[in-house]
Amino acid sequence: MNSLTRPKVLFFDVNETLLDLTIMKKQVGDALGGNEALLSLWFTTMLQYSLVVSASGRYEPFGHIGAAALQMVAANQDITIPEDKARDIIVNAMQNLPPHPEVKEALAELKKEGYTLVALTNSNKESLKNKFENVGLTSYFDALLSIESVGKFKPFTDVYNWASTKMNVKPEECMLIAAHGWDVAGALWAGWRAAFVSRPGQQTFPLAPQTEINEPDLNKIADILISYK
Repeated sequence: MNSLTRPKVLFFDVNETLLDLTIMKKQVGDALGGNEALLSLWFTTMLQYSLVVSASGRYEPFGHIGAAALQMVAANQDITIPEDKARDIIVNAMQNLPPHPEVKEALAELKKEGYTLVALTNSNKESLKNKFENVGLTSYFDALLSIESVGKFKPFTDVYNWASTKMNVKPEECMLIAAHGWDVAGALWAGWRAAFVSRPGQQTFPLAPQTEINEPDLNKIADILISYK
């Protein structure tokens, strides 16, 4: 039996951690001339420029940054996508992402065990609300938090500090569950605990502290958390 104490609040990243990006891969690929392999380049470009925006003391909705990143990746393929069309593609794709197969079962088990579950996303409030309502995830969560309230994106420390304060818990009482190495790194450096969902193609950052849990799906992570005292 694991002797670690239970975190008071479990915070979940949303895109890729809970929601499957396969549909989005096709839609973004179609916009980029049928090249689905460019999805990862688009995603990392979006993350890069979300940090540029935050580091410059500005704020733009994540979807708008995603659309701008799509335009940039397209331009390198000699494809021109107008801003309004790019935003339509990204907004439509991000609103209809299904959860990974094990997600609802894992969330139900954790909720049954008395855990407080919170979504923490770089997407805006309306987008998060719509995503969860569209795929039936809303009822599993005690709170839905968007960085929109902070005006900075994860992994800025201010975001994790704001989220822990919002839930009235200390940083060390929080655990982030995410499928992104940069996200769990940011949480750990903010004094949180972290669990990494090692979905295909995802790795932890070698220069960051190790996560206490590293498993390929949420069911395995839930089993470990349920064993905590």
